[in-house]
Amino acid sequence: MHMGREYYYGSKIRQVVCLIFGIFVAALLTGSCVERGIERVEAKMEHTQKTLAKEVLRFHVLANSDSEEDQAVKMKVRDAVLVYMEESMGQELGDEPDAEETKEWVKSHLHELEDVADQTVADEGYSYQSRAEVEVSYFPDKQYGDVFFPQGEYEALKIKLGDARGHNWWCVLYPSLCFTDTACTVVSDEGKQGLKEVLTAEEYEMVTATTDFKIKWFFFGDGVEDAR
Repeated sequence: MHMGREYYYGSKIRQVVCLIFGIFVAALLTGSCVERGIERVEAKMEHTQKTLAKEVLRFHVLANSDSEEDQAVKMKVRDAVLVYMEESMGQELGDEPDAEETKEWVKSHLHELEDVADQTVADEGYSYQSRAEVEVSYFPDKQYGDVFFPQGEYEALKIKLGDARGHNWWCVLYPSLCFTDTACTVVSDEGKQGLKEVLTAEEYEMVTATTDFKIKWFFFGDGVEDAR
């Protein structure tokens, strides 16, 4: 009788141990799969970022301070510079300059861009000066309308106003993804076409479709077929 009970309880204990062991192994396998999935997505994003960095020029305006007045001046400078670039660069390079032409034009017109910024600041009643330069800077993840730009280093036109200690504003000069209206949440067809021309179809889907595509990449990695 005692032997029967001992056998019964021993069997139950073994079943529980096996169940716990199975759950433990499943958790390890699941964790490993999740980790590999995350690594695949991150690796793909990193590669896409590096491709984007070669083909885009970002625009960065740093306000003199965080005062309401200085922040308003920053936005005025932003608008004035964008209008000047659209008109002047269009006259010199035509309607569709490529990334390299855009970068070279900006680098050769830094003094003119400073003049535009300085005049705008003066028109608003302030005397601090601006500094325009092109440099490589780190940018965090950023959503431009319905296009996602992953974090990383990008070449950018920077305009620093006065002490440049205030909150900043940025966009992408090339391809043109700059919004002067913050309510605008959809990238123009021209802007998207510019991205298509510098990215592979897969990379383009990565920065526009995002959610569904990231899920596919998470589970299937390089096995994902491009639908475009």
